[in-house]
Amino acid sequence: MDLLLLALGLLLGSGALALLTLSRPRLSTALGVLGAAAGCAVGLVAAVRGLTAIPEAAIRLTWKAPAGELLLGLDPLSAMFLVPLFGLSLLAAVYGREYLLAYKDRWLGPPTAWFNLLVAAMGLVLLARHAVIFLVGWELLSLSSFLLIGFDHGKGEVRRAAWIYLLAAHAAVLCLLAMFLLLGDHAGGLSFEAFARVPAGAGLSAALLALAFVGFGVKAGLVPFHVWLPEAHAAAPSHVSALMSGVIIKLGLYGLLRLTTFLTPASWWGPTLAAIGFIGAMLGISLALYQRDIKRVLAYSSVENVGIITLGLGIAFWGRSQGSAAMMAAGAFGALLHMWNHAAMKGLMFLSAGSVLHGSGTRDMEKLGGLLKRMPWTGPAMMIGAVAIAGLPPLNGFLSEFLLYRGLIGGGLEMGRAAGIAAFLQVGVLALVGGLASLCFVRLIGAVFLGEPRSEASKHAHESSFWMSAPIVALAAISLGLAAFPERALAGLAQPAAQLFGPGLAASAATAGEWLAPLARTNAALVVGLLLLGAVLRWLTRKPEAPVETWGCGYLKPTARMQYTGRSFSELMVGRLLPSALGPRLRRKPPAALFPAQASFEADCADPLTRGVYLPFFQRWADRFSRLRWLQQGALNIYLLYILIVAVAGLAWLSFFSPGSAEGLWGHVQP
Repeated sequence: MDLLLLALGLLLGSGALALLTLSRPRLSTALGVLGAAAGCAVGLVAAVRGLTAIPEAAIRLTWKAPAGELLLGLDPLSAMFLVPLFGLSLLAAVYGREYLLAYKDRWLGPPTAWFNLLVAAMGLVLLARHAVIFLVGWELLSLSSFLLIGFDHGKGEVRRAAWIYLLAAHAAVLCLLAMFLLLGDHAGGLSFEAFARVPAGAGLSAALLALAFVGFGVKAGLVPFHVWLPEAHAAAPSHVSALMSGVIIKLGLYGLLRLTTFLTPASWWGPTLAAIGFIGAMLGISLALYQRDIKRVLAYSSVENVGIITLGLGIAFWGRSQGSAAMMAAGAFGALLHMWNHAAMKGLMFLSAGSVLHGSGTRDMEKLGGLLKRMPWTGPAMMIGAVAIAGLPPLNGFLSEFLLYRGLIGGGLEMGRAAGIAAFLQVGVLALVGGLASLCFVRLIGAVFLGEPRSEASKHAHESSFWMSAPIVALAAISLGLAAFPERALAGLAQPAAQLFGPGLAASAATAGEWLAPLARTNAALVVGLLLLGAVLRWLTRKPEAPVETWGCGYLKPTARMQYTGRSFSELMVGRLLPSALGPRLRRKPPAALFPAQASFEADCADPLTRGVYLPFFQRWADRFSRLRWLQQGALNIYLLYILIVAVAGLAWLSFFSPGSAEGLWGHVQP
């Protein structure tokens, strides 16, 4: 714990120094990055140690308040989330300095400080062992990320995204507050130690999980609470987007998992989580298929991957209720391994997307193309990330999804009857999700890096500097390492899995490693083979050949506009697969007459739940509340009268409806 407290101190201290030197952008960002790198390095060491260590005694801070004492502690479950937090934050901090220095007319001390505060707040959430500290850390996390999302606040869409995120975060925290108050009422205290002793019945467990599903599900991006995610990820600086996707949304899953350690598992947990996961995975990847903005594609992919992780947790709880140790192990280790895999893969993809934006000035894939020649580091690294995130061999995303397939198939064979049929159907749906993910990322890589430039921006694109490219390459290497040596990652996840699903699961880490060992060796062989093949091809083509014009299919003057665009590539699948309510909203003005003067075509790629459900709902209520503006008189005496009326009404409520009020008020009256 001492190292972790030191890490938080370094983060907060360097953030304060960045604010004090905000008038000197290079100095403030340098101080912030040095403190963030040092704090994350120290925290990462402590987190790795905590994966296998016995849970440390909580640090108790007494204070004169109704909550009693405040507690901090470290156990394997917290350590499992601290590893990607500190690892990804270290690389994102180094990347972010160079990324922010491109904004030459801005003070960069504040965003540097907010980044450090964000990392420290997430660490505080994971170390909290008391509801008050947890909620304080949660609010700091929401506020600091809100400020970072609104960094480029001169743009209207950025301000809109930041406010949507803040409103969603505060709506969620109300549910968390109700959940903790309900737990505290039954536990007799607000510490996690007290929560663990709650004799929760079926009704209480269902109420707590419903509140947690909304409160934590918003942060995790679970459907239907995901609508803030594509807006915020697209608006935030790219290193912040990487942290939001790789870590922040996982904190929602952490909250759900922490709650399950306080309750006795019910038989319906597994199927319910599996269903929620499938809906999220299917909807997320379907909406990613037709986005034009690179970062919105990646944001919807995060919705899909959170769904896959939730599915894995559902498989684990399902196997536990059915008494299937193999199904429980496959689901648990598949979900937990995918958390680490996704942090590396999505961090890589968002940092690469930021490099594309930095080098070309646009995130619109329809204005890009041909960047592989111009960005020799970002292009191959993003291709590695795309193969990994699509769940294809020979990379790490394939291994964690393989465990989920094994859990579903094994569980289906063991359970039989209706439950077995449901498990086998889920195998087919998961395969469909994987196929759509492959299509999605072939589309993204093809439209952005292959072909010819579609605009002047892509024609004059350039590679990013070393300080931006190095973190990208490091994350690509981590993804390759996880693909080649998954047994080491599974060994680190043994104690967290045992804490969640029972002590017997720790021994199953070796079994899961044996399941993945042949695939890992195959992955390593394929990677080495591809590298050798690339080296041979490079050697064979070392002498430049005379340029030869590509056959243009009979056209005399081919142009870049004749290439497939991102929309045309996925149009058939989107048009045939998605219901019209989920697809893009098309606005056409076809050419008329023999020599038309004008024609237009526009595709609205906004989230269907935002435009079809949330926006009409809030607009309707905004119109109703606008009728109450006559109450805003602007006069002090009127507002004092409002306060008096509310106070009198509150006292009347307490007098007439509190327990024993009738006896207390009227007991003196004799009949």
